[in-house]
Amino acid sequence: MPFGVIGIIYESRPNVTADAFGLCFKTGNAVILRGGSDAIHSNERISEVLRQGVKECGLPENSIQLITDTSREVVTEFMKLNRFVDLLIPRGGAGLIQNVIENSLIPVIETGTGNCHIFVDESADQDKALDIIDNAKTQRMGVCNACESLVVHEKIAAEFLPKIYERLSAKNITFRADGEARAVVPSMEEATEEDFGKEYLGSLISVKTVANVDEAIEHINRYHTKHSDAILTNNEANAEAFLKRIDSACVYVNASTRFTDGEEFGFGAEIGISTQKLHARGPMGLRELTSYKYLIRGNGQVRG
Repeated sequence: MPFGVIGIIYESRPNVTADAFGLCFKTGNAVILRGGSDAIHSNERISEVLRQGVKECGLPENSIQLITDTSREVVTEFMKLNRFVDLLIPRGGAGLIQNVIENSLIPVIETGTGNCHIFVDESADQDKALDIIDNAKTQRMGVCNACESLVVHEKIAAEFLPKIYERLSAKNITFRADGEARAVVPSMEEATEEDFGKEYLGSLISVKTVANVDEAIEHINRYHTKHSDAILTNNEANAEAFLKRIDSACVYVNASTRFTDGEEFGFGAEIGISTQKLHARGPMGLRELTSYKYLIRGNGQVRG
């Protein structure tokens, strides 16, 4: 069953206007959209076309509505409309998402920021690791499933860190690393505590060296955003430990974190990637925009 009315608060991307409507329309939900000021004219034109199309099909044009006031005061007011809106989905940066989580009276699905980690275990195929990390970091940097943090086993640090530094530096990636990593590659910048927990969305990556898989798991669970994390390893026991103990929506073995995507998962378009645990987790497609309703037909039965 559809939720009813879904509110979506988003920032820069006007394609969300069409994507969100399509997903909500297919699942029988009405949608109220509030985009950012930098794309308001595109959002207005897209929503006008969609409303006209819905009307021409003989369906309620108000199944899609766009809030054209882009002030923060309107966002605050929108988040209080729990009598009229059944579900609220924020899409954007950490500040927007946190604001909605902390202030909304409407139930919220948290689509998370992505401080995604890749742990290179001592048994990893280093050639594959170079390709995976390169893809996860540089294929598209301004997205939530890009790798922001690299964790490397200390036994291969002297061999592997110069390789990955050379590979990513050629693409203008800046490294911020702990003391052990900087002892191997002195040209890496010194990392602060904040660096290990930061979603850069750009040409920076943090580096942490660890003694074993347990220390890697502890570090990642402390600093990640429960989005997507990966282990690169040929040790099956370490892979299983990582899969079971990393508390993220998507956990990978020997693959890029960039696969966390509704289309890549076979869901089609996505409304966002949920990092919470209730109702929906990971890429959210059509199924995640529905709830349940039990239909019971009786013939006089009573409960004893």
